[in-house]
Amino acid sequence: MSRKIPLFKIYWDEEDVKMVNETIRRGMFWAIGPNIEKFEGMLAKYVGTKYALVFNSGTSALHAAMVAHDIGPGDEVIVPSLTFIATANAALFVGAKPVFADIEKKIYGLDPEDVERKITRKTRAIMPVHYAGLPCRIQELKEVAHRHRLILIEDAAEALGARIGDKKVGTFGDSAIFSFCQNKTITTGEGGAVVTDSKDIYERLKLVRSHGRLETANYFSSSGYMDYITLGYNFRMSDLTAALGVSQLEKIDKIIELRREKARYLTKKLAALSDMIILPSSPRDFFHVYQMYTIAVRVKGKRDNLLKYLARKGIMAKVCFPAVHLADFYTRELGHKRGELPITEKVCGQILSLPMYPTLTDAEIDYIAETIAKFFKGQKE
Repeated sequence: MSRKIPLFKIYWDEEDVKMVNETIRRGMFWAIGPNIEKFEGMLAKYVGTKYALVFNSGTSALHAAMVAHDIGPGDEVIVPSLTFIATANAALFVGAKPVFADIEKKIYGLDPEDVERKITRKTRAIMPVHYAGLPCRIQELKEVAHRHRLILIEDAAEALGARIGDKKVGTFGDSAIFSFCQNKTITTGEGGAVVTDSKDIYERLKLVRSHGRLETANYFSSSGYMDYITLGYNFRMSDLTAALGVSQLEKIDKIIELRREKARYLTKKLAALSDMIILPSSPRDFFHVYQMYTIAVRVKGKRDNLLKYLARKGIMAKVCFPAVHLADFYTRELGHKRGELPITEKVCGQILSLPMYPTLTDAEIDYIAETIAKFFKGQKE
C-alpha cells in the first residue's frame, strides 16, 4: 500500500475560515486593524506577560528584539548551533557577533556551564532556544544572565504553550519571541511575536516594527502627521493574518493536547527500539508541546540511511537542524569549523524529526513505527 505521510499538517477548522472571511468582507483595515490588537492581547494573557507585539515573521521578531535591546556592533550574543539559522543570524542583522555555546545531551538546550565559559567582556546577551517545543534549562540560564548582568532573550519560536511547572516559556527572560510559521503549534502561515514585561522595550518594538513612526492612531485612517523618530522597518503583521492568529490561539490547548496524545502513542510504539534510537523525553515538571517529534539514532552512520529509507516508504522526515556553525556561510565568512561544539555536532549527526501533527492517525503512527523497525531489522524492501 502506497502511503504519503508529511512532516506536518496545519490544524484548521471552520472558525479559521470564518475569521478570515469576516476580515475580508469588512472591506477595509486589512493591513492595520482590530484583529492585531485582539491577537496581541490574547497572546500576552496566554503567555503571562504584560505586553505582546506581533510581527510578519519570527525572524523579524528576533531582529526587532535585537534592536529594541540596543544590541549592536561590538556586542556578542551567545546562541546555540542546534537551531534554525535565524537565531544566530539575528545578531548579525544588527552588527553583533553570534557566539556559539554547546548544548547538553538530554533536552538539547544550551548548556549553562558552557554558556558561562563563553562569556567575555563583550557579551551582551544570551539567547537560548526551547528546542522542538520542550523548555531548555532556562532557570539556570536566567541565573547565569543575572549573575553577569546580561540580557536574556528566549527564542521560543517552537515552544508556545511549553512550561516548567505553571510558568510558561516566554516569561523567564527580558523578552521572548514566538513564531507562527506554518509548521508551528499554532500558525498564521507566516508570523511572529515578541513578548515582554518591559514598557520601554514594548514602546521601542512598536517603533522598530513600523518604520520608526510614532503612531498615535491607525496610519491608514488618520489624516494627521505622525513623525518618524528613529530607524525602523516594515515588520508589521497584517490584520488578515492576525485573524487566523485569534482563531488559532482560541484552540491552542486542544491542539497541544492532540500533539501530546500522538507523541505518547508514537513513543509507546517505538519503545522496543530503544537500543537503536533515543526517544524524546521531558524532565519532571517540564511540559513538552511536541512542535516536533525528534529521535536520535544511536548507530553511527545510520541516520541518513534511515532518512532515505523513510522517504522511499512515503514518510517525510527531516534533520532539524544541521549545526548552524557548520553552514557554508558560517564556515566561509566567519571561520567556524568542525570540532568547536562536540556535543552539538554529535547530536546534529544523530537527530531526525518524524511526522507530528494533531490529525496524525493511529494507523499512520503504526506504519511509521513498523517502517522504522523494519529498517533496523534489515528487512528487504
